This record gives sequence, structure tokens and C-alpha cells, in this order.
Amino acid sequence: MRSGASFKACQKACRCLLSGFGGRVDGGQAERLTEGSGALGGPLRSHAELSQGSVPREAPESGEGSETLVEICQKRHFLSGTKRNSRDSLLTGCHSGFGPLGIELRKNLSAEWWSSVVVFREQQVFPVDALHHEPGPSLPGDSSFRIGEKTEASLVWFTSARTASQWLDFWLRHRLLWWRKFAVSPSNFSSNDCQDEEGRKGNKIYYNFPWGKEPIETLWNLEDRKLLHMYPGNVSQLHGRDGRKNVVPSVLSINGDLDLGMLAYLYDSFQLTENSFTRKKNLHRKVLKLHPCLAPIKVALDMGRGPTVELRQVCQGLFNELLENGISVWPGYLETAQASLEQLYSKYDEMSILFTIMITEATLENGLIHLRSRDTTMKEMMHISKVKDFLTKYISSAKNL
Repeated sequence: MRSGASFKACQKACRCLLSGFGGRVDGGQAERLTEGSGALGGPLRSHAELSQGSVPREAPESGEGSETLVEICQKRHFLSGTKRNSRDSLLTGCHSGFGPLGIELRKNLSAEWWSSVVVFREQQVFPVDALHHEPGPSLPGDSSFRIGEKTEASLVWFTSARTASQWLDFWLRHRLLWWRKFAVSPSNFSSNDCQDEEGRKGNKIYYNFPWGKEPIETLWNLEDRKLLHMYPGNVSQLHGRDGRKNVVPSVLSINGDLDLGMLAYLYDSFQLTENSFTRKKNLHRKVLKLHPCLAPIKVALDMGRGPTVELRQVCQGLFNELLENGISVWPGYLETAQASLEQLYSKYDEMSILFTIMITEATLENGLIHLRSRDTTMKEMMHISKVKDFLTKYISSAKNL
């Protein structure tokens, strides 16, 4: 990303803050820019470690694997539309939009970005919400595809010139670790130095897609020139304290492309592994192993054979309980189409659902449910009264890894 885009983000934040800017210099402002249009009960391992499962991972290649991923994303409503999306259309935003699961994934990614730079920071960070629409090229002759759009998240950080380079290094380490935190293969995220046409230094964080590296976040040291240009003749109003000195702050700008970041995590999480349900050769299990914090839906709730009315009542009660506790649930028990367990598990794996809960006749008799893990494919029995606490603890632990 060129620094011009960073300047736009800086201007919005600076106008909000600088009228009352004072106190210490080291502090920042985050701006959330949204689109204009083992045993299951055992200790939780890291996402990268847990997602490997019991079968070695087969990384999809740039050809067939990538095509399969795009097909899954459209089939499971991470992407909208039925027309085939090319790599360029996904990178530029020139596609038919995100489906319900894609929107939820982006919302979860945005929330985690927001928390990492605002909510849990010891330094003084001020949040600002703003709409940001950046048009791009459209695809000629196809009215079903939208113009290029993207969702960005930006942080504007004020510091003294004396400590600007140290803060830039700090934020680079922080942001790279953050992107790697949610990855199955953290090494696919890397960074590199960059410099704009005016000689200002910065860094870019990349994801290594099957076709090559693409920048997903850019950090710039914009120095103090932009503030001086915006407020000529009012230098005293820009002053902040650096020890005993009054100084014009330097501006650091961090811009993350959340749409491209979402695409990176979809590629990172996609795995082809041996299918334990069938003995047929060359038939793989396709699964999206998104991090528990990012997965759009945490639990699928379904029912086995038995008295339909009673089973559905139990499902509805558990559905309401989980939803009230902030756990997203897929109500599979409401679907009328008959499907085998193999088909259900395959569907939910492609939707990146963490756990599948089966309500059966045994639940009516003794309260036991079947709980199946996406990452390990292991199944165990659990009393229905313990499900909420187990899921809450699991998701909470994943946030702290």
C-alpha cells in the first residue's frame, strides 16, 4: 500500500484528536474502517499444533487445491454467487461479495484486530469508527460483479521523533505475532522493509499464498511532515510533551487489509487429509481449520433417529442456552433433507464448525450427547449439562494462546 492511503487514515484520526492533543506524546488512535457497501476435555493445545490432528497435513497446491478451496467457499457461503472467482477477482474485491459465513469470519477478524490494538493495550489508544470506501476496477461486461472494495483496519500512533523507530519496530513485532497467532502454518506470515517515493521507511507484512506473497498489512513512519502541512502556522497546537520538551509528534500508520487477511486465513486453514469414513482411494477429507476465535460458527446441533418432537425440543433448549452465552450455533436439526453422518461431518468440516453435537435417544434417557471435534475427528459422550461450560472454556482458552 502506498503512503497516500495511510495519509487518508491519518487525516481522519488527526482531525478528531489534535484539537485536544496534549499530555504525553506516546499514544495512539485506532480506526476501524469498514466496507462502504487428544481427548476433547484435555488441556488445550495451540491452534497450529491442534489443527494438525492425527493425520499429517497435505498442503494444497496452487492448482487443484486452490480451485477446490474456492469451490468450497462458494458452496458453504463464505463467498456469494455461483460464478467462478479468479485469483485476481479475489485480490481486488471484484467479485459478487461475501456470503453469510464470510461476513461472520470478517467480523470476527475485525473484532480480534480491534481488541489487539485498543482494548488490551496499556498505552493510551482512542477508538474512532469511520466508513471507508475505496473503489477499484470493475470487471467489464459483467454487471453481477461489484467494483473493487476492501475493508481496512487502521491505527494512527503518535510518538516523538526520538522514539519513532523503536515504536515502529515494536508494532512490527506485535502485528506479525498477531497474524501468526491464528495461523495453522505461522511461517507463511513474514515481513520485509519498504520505502515510499519520498524516502519514508516502513514495513510490510505478507502472507505466502500458493501463487506468491501478498501484503496484508503495512506500517509507515510518516514523521511530522504531514501534521505540519495540515496545520501551517499553528505549530504550538500540535505540541506534545517528550520529557521536558514540547515537540511535534511523529505519526506512525498501520493499515491492515482485512479482506485479504480473511483470504489468507482461508488458504492457511484449508487441509486435505485422509477420509476416515471411507475406504475409497484418492478420496480426501476437506476441512477448513480456522482458529476457534475466527470460526464463524462454533457448534452444529443435530439429532439422530428417535422421537422427532422430543429430540427437537431438547435441541431447541440447548440452542437457546448456547446462543444466550454468546456461542454461535448452526441449527442442523431444523433441516429436512436426510443426510448420513459422513455427509453431515463433511459439510460441517467445510463450514469450519468446531464441534458437532448429536442429540439422540440416549439424551432423552440419561442426558448424554455425542460431541465430535473438527480438528481431531474424535468423538466422546458428554452430559448435556456440561456442554455450555466446556465450549465456553474451550473458546476462552483459545483466545489466550
